[in-house]
Amino acid sequence: MKKLFNTKDRMPDDMIDGFVAAYPDIVQRGNNPRVVRRTGLRTKQDKVALLIGNGCGHEPIAMGFVGEGLLDANVVGDVFSAPSADLIAEGIEEVCGKAGAVLLISRHEGDVINGNAAAMMAQDDGFDVQPLLMYDDISSAPKGQESDRRGAAGTMFIYKILGAAAESGMNITDLVTLGESVRAQTRTLGAALSPGVSPLTGELMFSLADDEIYIGMGVHGEPGVSRRKVGPVRDLVAYMVEEILNDKPIDANTPTVVLVNGSGGTTMMELLTVYSEVNTLLAGMNINNVSPMIGSFSTTQEMGGFSISLFTPTPAMLEYWQAPHASPHFPTIYSGSGAS
Repeated sequence: MKKLFNTKDRMPDDMIDGFVAAYPDIVQRGNNPRVVRRTGLRTKQDKVALLIGNGCGHEPIAMGFVGEGLLDANVVGDVFSAPSADLIAEGIEEVCGKAGAVLLISRHEGDVINGNAAAMMAQDDGFDVQPLLMYDDISSAPKGQESDRRGAAGTMFIYKILGAAAESGMNITDLVTLGESVRAQTRTLGAALSPGVSPLTGELMFSLADDEIYIGMGVHGEPGVSRRKVGPVRDLVAYMVEEILNDKPIDANTPTVVLVNGSGGTTMMELLTVYSEVNTLLAGMNINNVSPMIGSFSTTQEMGGFSISLFTPTPAMLEYWQAPHASPHFPTIYSGSGAS
């Protein structure tokens, strides 16, 4: 498959060039050109900083979520590769003030190793930095071993809710506690229909028969847990929702946020069809579906597929989820019920 780039080693930097040129009122480059930070920082005054380091190639997450009410900075690594600990530490020191910083870490091996090392380096330099590990993918570890699971699209609940809470003035200790609570209330399961192509090698990231769907495929092409034959989407969605609810049951009348995330090569027509089936299933169980989010936000190039995330917020969490923000690529969250 053809890819649009100048040279392979410049792909992340050319992408950042375009991003900061498009949204100069919201974002700018930091002292290190791989640090993308808010143009108007409050973190050197009274606000806890919220940031993450991650490999590029999954946009708009996380670079597109820098802005008021969300991330203060994103430290951008190479394609599918976590930024170095030194680089993440530079990002921390650039945005962290007296109120401290929460460093979000999506649970993937390189991100965890480099993120934790960066947090310790910044702490040694006198910065109050607290790492927060994010995970939600039920296919990557069994029930009871949640802390071993991968980070997937459901981590976006933490981005938005902690971003809004930090904007409102919440202190670092309470932010970490809030993030852990959001994490505990989130479950995600994905399905892959077709592979993406690595920008670095030009090769398919995995193989899949034309009549098969891979359940549990990771965002870097990590192996799934089972294969299903292609069939009506309602059957696939029913299976996925059942698996999520087996992992974490949801009682009737519980407010629940649905996130349907596209993997990069799935159309909005398909994603809305998936959402319609999820909405119908939840309505049949008298589960109160509120403030959904549908679109392609955490992607793997042009990989075909999607994930379903279910999140059961407290009233305070839901208020933060619905709070206004100003970032280039995080959508507006509407407050009305999605139930029919």
